[in-house]
Amino acid sequence: MVRCREENQPARSKRLPARAVAALWQPHEDALQVAGLPHLSLHGLRRLFGTLAHWTEAPVGVVAQIMGHKPSAIAEKHYRRRHLDLLRMWHARIEAWILEQAGIEQPEESTSGLRLVKSSART
Repeated sequence: MVRCREENQPARSKRLPARAVAALWQPHEDALQVAGLPHLSLHGLRRLFGTLAHWTEAPVGVVAQIMGHKPSAIAEKHYRRRHLDLLRMWHARIEAWILEQAGIEQPEESTSGLRLVKSSART
């Protein structure tokens, strides 16, 4: 059993109520249905990103940090300071490789913000 340090009491669960979880998953499920894709959980997408990122030869610590993991090794905790621009560079490389493998035309870089990329999968 997990206990709080201060009060030596059982830790409270950080689980969300079922309605809140459904509200988070519903837009994802709707997007999969519109795209005609099979079910893939949000956690499945995280695992898939981590796996595909290694094909780009990105450093393991960079991939972990992009995914929001806490540093695990001593060097990662105390000596590695990665600037956001370095993480952005690796994220762009990973994204470009995934799009290339999927046969999706890569959007041109622009500073104008978000833009719609038309998919060739559904017309």
